[in-house]
Amino acid sequence: MPRLFGFEDMQFRRVREPEVPGARLAAALRLQGLSVAALTREVNAAGYRTTRGGPWHPASMATYLNNPAIAGLVEVDGELVPSGGPALIPPSDFLAIRALRPSNNPDIAPKSEPREYVVPPRLGFCGLCGAALTTSPPGSASAAYRCRKLPDNPTACGKVRVKAELLETYLAEIALAELAKPAVKAVLIESRDAMLAEAEQLREDVTAAGTRQRELGKQYAAGGLSMEAFRAADQELKRSIRDAKRQASFRERVRHVPIAGVPDLVRWWEHAPLKSKQGILVLLFEKVALYPAVAKGSRTVDANRVGLTWRKWGEAASGTAVAAPDGATSD
Repeated sequence: MPRLFGFEDMQFRRVREPEVPGARLAAALRLQGLSVAALTREVNAAGYRTTRGGPWHPASMATYLNNPAIAGLVEVDGELVPSGGPALIPPSDFLAIRALRPSNNPDIAPKSEPREYVVPPRLGFCGLCGAALTTSPPGSASAAYRCRKLPDNPTACGKVRVKAELLETYLAEIALAELAKPAVKAVLIESRDAMLAEAEQLREDVTAAGTRQRELGKQYAAGGLSMEAFRAADQELKRSIRDAKRQASFRERVRHVPIAGVPDLVRWWEHAPLKSKQGILVLLFEKVALYPAVAKGSRTVDANRVGLTWRKWGEAASGTAVAAPDGATSD
């Protein structure tokens, strides 16, 4: 895999200085209103070449200008956040350039709904390296779940991929079969209430951490803390707030699970809201591990490819062992 133009390493932490002007030239020309094809010609004329040594093409230039790493950003669960790495161009310029993409312009882009993925973030993992599964970028020809190297996850092996429809169908069959058991509904209602209570506590922790942040600011302003101590404590609180928000959001998905009152779960699933489908998976599973196919191009997804860690329900949550559901696999 070639490195990204402007960087020495695949983690986007070391800048290749001779290439920085080329990145800034491309960004500036795009912000001036030049088309990608026109600015590509200008960048080539200025003597800049791709990391493979060849001339730029409009497709590769468009992909490059849409990579958040050039602005010191990374996309996490659809949200752009600072990566901690250097920025070749200001983040504000990157956002302005991304807004110019035809796919982001409602006056140009076809009005099509983005593909919805049933397996929510932080539930699916690579069975080989343990990295979180990602989904195909918007506009990809094939919707898929895969293990992919990212700036914030450089150890991902990149060896696992499956078509989204195949994995989602497999998980739906297992989940709906479990939900159809009358004896399971009662313990799932209890589990759902417990997870929502955990989410509420996490939200309270976020509020408390925010209060602590403000107190730290006052202490620093009054001279009671050094700059180093303030920064260290503030960064730690920011991390804890971010993690607590993510964990709360993950648990709150179960709020949309209709455990009772659905006579035909299979028919309901076909038209169910995404939040409800995701909530069911979060309520049933702690982890979905995906392994490589036995043969390249295989369209089979079964227990040999998917390892399920079932969430503990009822007595299991208090430490009493409970057998896994019939036919279930467990990591």
